[in-house]
Amino acid sequence: MDTLDTLQSMGLTLPTPAYILGAILFGILGMVAYWHGKKVQRPRTKWLGVALMFYPYAVSSTWLLYGVGAALCVGLWLDGI
Repeated sequence: MDTLDTLQSMGLTLPTPAYILGAILFGILGMVAYWHGKKVQRPRTKWLGVALMFYPYAVSSTWLLYGVGAALCVGLWLDGI
């Protein structure tokens, strides 16, 4: 338990279960979009899939994770996946 207190004093916090679930969900959606875009040769769909897979590494708050993920999913929907 002392290690957890030390990490928190350095400013590091553990992600919430909602964040972990969102990261897994959007990562899986991104993989599916990437594979589909590659299969039907649609570069925009493929790159939106890549963005969905990797943006959770750059976002630290849960509300931003779901906001950006929803926006990218809307982009996929508008692209016609």
